[in-house]
Amino acid sequence: MTTYIVKRLILMIPTLLGVATLIFFMLRVVPGDIVEIRLRGDSGSVSQEVIDRERERLGLNKPLPVQFADWIAGLVTLDLGVSMWTERPVTTEIGIRLGLSLQIAVMAAVIAVLIAIPLGTISALFRDTWIDYVVRVITIGGLAVPSFWLGMIIILTLLTLFSWAPPVMYTPIYEDPIANLAQLIWPALAVGYRYAAVVARMVRSSLLEVMREDYIRTARAKGVFERMVVFRHAMGNALLPAMTLIGLEFAFLMGGLVVTEQVFNLNGIGRLFVDAVARNDFTLIQALVMLIAVMFIVINLIVDLMYGVLDPRIRYR
Repeated sequence: MTTYIVKRLILMIPTLLGVATLIFFMLRVVPGDIVEIRLRGDSGSVSQEVIDRERERLGLNKPLPVQFADWIAGLVTLDLGVSMWTERPVTTEIGIRLGLSLQIAVMAAVIAVLIAIPLGTISALFRDTWIDYVVRVITIGGLAVPSFWLGMIIILTLLTLFSWAPPVMYTPIYEDPIANLAQLIWPALAVGYRYAAVVARMVRSSLLEVMREDYIRTARAKGVFERMVVFRHAMGNALLPAMTLIGLEFAFLMGGLVVTEQVFNLNGIGRLFVDAVARNDFTLIQALVMLIAVMFIVINLIVDLMYGVLDPRIRYR
């Protein structure tokens, strides 16, 4: 197991290097200049000399190979540079928002797992009955309803029926857990509903496939109770594809909550990503892309390790 983990960590290096190279040169191809946006935005009048001086200060006048070398050196030393727009360290910009997005993603994942696994299991066990049809309607609704729209419905319902609105100002959970949960539980529910719908459908289809396997028929022929057949023999294998989906959806949530964060007035990673793209903030965009790439790689590794827990037949050699 240790050898496998070390090999996977070593394989992360060329993957991250490829992502860093791709995002660096792609951003340089995109039209637009951060300096002109800052100094000449809103019809501002600034001389070319001031523009050139600012580009020199930000290091944008250096040859591309030199800029790329500085970028890679910063990654190795965990120095992500300074935001070209706010002129604050990129680690600070990301750090003050990462906790919020991470908490929403974790809460949404917990909600999704608690809802999806029971629903998917019930739907598979009662296939083509009214219970199955009800579960399928619920899951299809989760896939069809956008998270931001559901978020607006939640806010309007709270205002109309209870004359209550979620807090506007973000409060960290270590300062006031009640105020924190009162604000973040609603976006987590809005996102977790779609999350649960996707996972529930995967659990249903996987469990239906596993229940047709020969070893399931053998267990039944031996007189094993149906509950033991389902939960001891079938569920472990059926959850393997669902685990992959849960991990990928979790990684996606870290950078994909843009509109939902806007609806609930949350300043998370998704909103920061949009602001960085709108302002052509190369330094910040590069750091955010690398953060999401690292999240996907680490979560994939964790999911692969979980396979060995769910299925003892899997061994890492």
